[in-house]
Amino acid sequence: MTAWNEDTEAGASELGAVTVVEGSSFCISSHSGDVHGGGSQGAYYQDTRVVSRWVLRINGEPREPLVARNPTAFQAEYVGRACTEDGRFESPLLVQHQRTVGSGLRDDLTIRNYSAQPTTCAMELLIDADLADLFDVKGGRASNASETVRWAQGPDLHIESLHADGQRRGVSFQAQGATATEDGLTFNVTIPARSHWSTTVIALPLLNGQAPDNPFIAGTPLSHSVAAQRYVQWEEHVPRIRLTDQNVTDVLDQSQRDLGSLRIFDDNHPGRAAIAAGAPWFMALFGRDSLLASYMSLMIDPSLAAGTLQTLAGLQGSKVDIDSEEEPGRMPHEVRLGVSAGLSLGGTAYYGTADATPLFVSTLGELSRWGLGEDIIESLLPHADRAIDWMEQYGDKDGDGFIEYQRPNKHGLVNQGWKDSWDGINFADGTLAETPIALCEVQAYAYAAYVGRSLLARAAGDTAVERRCADRAEALKAAFNERFWLPDRGYFALALDKDKKPVDSCTSNMGHCLWVGIVDEDKAPQVAERLMSPEMFTGWGIRTLGSDMGAYNPVSYHNGSVWPHDTALAATGLMRYGFVEEASKVAGGLFDAAEHFGGQLPELFCGFDRGDFTNPVPYPTACSPQAWAAAAPVQLARILLRFDPDFTRSVLHLAPILPASLGTFKADNVLLGRSRITVEASGSSGSVTGLPAGLELRSDPRPPLTGELFG
Repeated sequence: MTAWNEDTEAGASELGAVTVVEGSSFCISSHSGDVHGGGSQGAYYQDTRVVSRWVLRINGEPREPLVARNPTAFQAEYVGRACTEDGRFESPLLVQHQRTVGSGLRDDLTIRNYSAQPTTCAMELLIDADLADLFDVKGGRASNASETVRWAQGPDLHIESLHADGQRRGVSFQAQGATATEDGLTFNVTIPARSHWSTTVIALPLLNGQAPDNPFIAGTPLSHSVAAQRYVQWEEHVPRIRLTDQNVTDVLDQSQRDLGSLRIFDDNHPGRAAIAAGAPWFMALFGRDSLLASYMSLMIDPSLAAGTLQTLAGLQGSKVDIDSEEEPGRMPHEVRLGVSAGLSLGGTAYYGTADATPLFVSTLGELSRWGLGEDIIESLLPHADRAIDWMEQYGDKDGDGFIEYQRPNKHGLVNQGWKDSWDGINFADGTLAETPIALCEVQAYAYAAYVGRSLLARAAGDTAVERRCADRAEALKAAFNERFWLPDRGYFALALDKDKKPVDSCTSNMGHCLWVGIVDEDKAPQVAERLMSPEMFTGWGIRTLGSDMGAYNPVSYHNGSVWPHDTALAATGLMRYGFVEEASKVAGGLFDAAEHFGGQLPELFCGFDRGDFTNPVPYPTACSPQAWAAAAPVQLARILLRFDPDFTRSVLHLAPILPASLGTFKADNVLLGRSRITVEASGSSGSVTGLPAGLELRSDPRPPLTGELFG
């Protein structure tokens, strides 16, 4: 079985690799478009590598790559120069290669002859498919499939293998004008002077001999593909955001494109989209990641949160299973489709997470504020109640009021919060904390879950549930501020360990506690001061671990790096408690970092101080695009607008504090309830056009909820 505690990071991708993504399918290739065997490159469908080698030779030689680009997330275009028959690159032959992923792989190849003479080409496409599970590739292990069978039949090459679960996984390669061999496909063509020759190569995945729905078909316009149609619909659906600051506009545009590319769809509910965690290795539903990303994306498309909640609800735990760590009411950590998922996860879904379950309830509560379908909210309330039952019965096994985690097996995650690396939870002196562990941000999420469920009950007129959840929230807040606060340090402990001893390292996790409002007002100034200290704030973002801590390493995964989503949530917390200048400074640093990353924030980057290097230093195995990194700029824009709809109270708060450097802000086509509104802002003034009937616009920030609940 996969040791989860050894494999939480993304596997390394080759330098200069080109990645295309559509749903859970993706392809990683070299800059030339070739896929070379032996590494992580390849095309993946349903967590199985269906192409492990794709090498084009023309007249026995590779192309000379000229350019590669991604016009859309699901497409790549490569241009290269082919050798002549005598082996010279100084040739009139130009190769244009368009790659599209979806239910397999489609490569459209065109060779243009710019010579005044006809040219003969011998083309060879060397092909292989190891049909390896994604987990094996990511972990650098050999495929566990049985012996692979290959056979050529006319223009088609078939590759198939039998897997541990008894399923036959295979792929068929086909191309117009090809002759298939066991090594690949060959073409012999003559290209007239000043003319071109084209073909389409399709890799068709097969499961027990059956092709997927909506396969690629040669000759069918790419605009008819499912991926292209989804892309067009997304572009028409999402807001159009423009600022005077072109950098921030470009960052927000990139975020929208990335979020669109990371959507995954349920075949049984094709109109329902959820968010995958990130490309290339995490193109799957992850409870925590998908929920936080969909929360931060509400201003772009609240239906993503609805789809994510509905999809998770269908996977909610119903029994106790030590292998997969499923428990009644628990939400899954990760859902996979590959043939080895049962071996790696204990099932296709793995439930080892402490935070996805309370985040499910709090996200549902936040979604209700956006007026997106009372029927959706109502249908999910039973799942929210089962989630709260899990929090109280299984999450809090020792009955002290806090949610703890401890894996019940040897292959699950050792750490089950968002810092889930094996060494991510440590004391100030660097020693590791031992489980069971109660993380500070998990208690904050639980508090938000109780508050959210209380308000949902209030809207439904259920006073008994409203009062019970409000009382639980109040008790949890009081206990949290008493047990986790370190008065001599001026910040909250990262966690309580197995002996209920505070894990006293200074981390970014307490920024999440500010975000949801569990922090007492008298403690917030010290938390804000610590988050903005030189030990925590790099100038680009907030470190996961203070530079004065024993385990600090700016090039670590969770012990000193900067994660954009983490920084964005901390900035949200700073804004919530009225630290406007500090929140604006953090937002500005992260937008500046995004500019250095070409407008696309990665999963994480190194935690070096801004004064040490001109640019933020990339982390070598960071995912990009990655869901909550893509959503972070959207969340930052929202907090600078202080844009907070609340259909449960019939109000919309808009109290902008836009820095002068950003200039004016305008967003058309923002979905609010069943209306499409336009939001405009400049400095401290803002307006809304198309406000839904019955919703009052207020120019003050959204007030804390705690006073109304407990006052």
